[in-house]
Amino acid sequence: MDKNSILIVDDEAMNITALTQILKNDYKIYVEKDGFGCIETAVELKPDLILLDILMPAMDGFEVIKELKRTEVTKNIPVVFVTGLSNANDEERGFLLGASDYIFKPFSSAMVKLRVANQIKIVNLEREVKRLKG
Repeated sequence: MDKNSILIVDDEAMNITALTQILKNDYKIYVEKDGFGCIETAVELKPDLILLDILMPAMDGFEVIKELKRTEVTKNIPVVFVTGLSNANDEERGFLLGASDYIFKPFSSAMVKLRVANQIKIVNLEREVKRLKG
C-alpha cells in the first residue's frame, strides 16, 4: 500500500525541515511555503493531511483553511494547525473554521507523530467505510 501523504505548509524553512525529518519515514511529504502554494498543491495532489502554519505573510492559515473548506476537492482534507499561537481565542477560531487538531510550537517529535498518526487513522477508516459501502 502507498504511504499516506502530508502537505507541510510553513514560511520558515527550519519548521519545514523539523517536521519533514520527523515524518519522512512514515509518510510521503509535500512542502509549500505560503498559503497560495498550499491551496494549489492541495487541489492538485489531494494530500491525506495538511500541517498548516497560521502566521504566514500574504495569506495566513485562517484564510487558507477558509479557502480549503470552501473548495470541493479539498474540503474534506483534515487540517492540523502548527503554531506558536497558544491563545484560546485563536485555537477556538481554528476549530470553528474546520481545523482537525493543533500542534503547538515548540513541538516534540513524539507529539507530532501521535497527532499526525491519529488524523491519518481517521482518514484511513473513513476510506475503508466508503469502500465497504461501495
